[in-house]
Amino acid sequence: MELKLSPKHILNNLDVFGLFNQDELGNFTILKRTLIAAVGAATYWRYAVINKLDIEGTEYLMDLPDTNVLFLSNHQTYFADVMAFYHIFSSVKWGFKDNIKVPIYLLAPRVKSYYVAANETMNKGLIPKLFSLAGAVTVNRSWRANGQEVKRDVDTSGQDRIGKALQEGWVVSFPQGTTSPYAPIRKGTAHLIKEFNPIVVPVVINGFRRAFDKKGLIFKKTNTQLSVKFKEPIRFDPNLSVEEIVEQIRQMIEQEVPVEKMKWMK
Repeated sequence: MELKLSPKHILNNLDVFGLFNQDELGNFTILKRTLIAAVGAATYWRYAVINKLDIEGTEYLMDLPDTNVLFLSNHQTYFADVMAFYHIFSSVKWGFKDNIKVPIYLLAPRVKSYYVAANETMNKGLIPKLFSLAGAVTVNRSWRANGQEVKRDVDTSGQDRIGKALQEGWVVSFPQGTTSPYAPIRKGTAHLIKEFNPIVVPVVINGFRRAFDKKGLIFKKTNTQLSVKFKEPIRFDPNLSVEEIVEQIRQMIEQEVPVEKMKWMK
């Protein structure tokens, strides 16, 4: 019987030190680990010194499986939110609860972490491209491009890439698809849940919009209270409709429009 090995498998078999190991999306593990550690070291002071990061609920993360876990969060900046998650995930890996006070975790950060991001966002400049190598699962948004409302076919290849990332580890997704508060939950997230049946961890963040610019790279205000709250993991009933899942997600990540704002909008 003829045995056919891909170049990736050949490299992995010869690579006893793991130098050429790649994840399911083709990222080299050693490069990803180096980038997460380097960016983590560069950004640590933003969360622990210049601002204060309050973390709640990491006890729910301690016993999670290594794969097929989907974190759903509201979104406030492009990159500051994501790096906060990477700090927290790596800290939890080392056994620390609800804090990132001891950055020793950057010596061996959690590598099997991914986040969903718009393709156009990750292709604008050198810094976004470097962030992309740290675990971005890029998708083409069907409703918005270059700051304008559009209508185009759903990116099914993006859904497939998210599925591969879930097979590999933990995935952070922002189901509103924008940093605007109280934006509608995109149905693609519900379809993703119905297809892959992941464990879902709801997350609510706050303060990032006040502390950083929209990209999350420049300070707007220092000494700001940042917060990341993890809620109890759940698995959705497979019999729920897409609309029912969407509504539950909206409530879980606390993105229902406040009564006061609804009165103002009327």
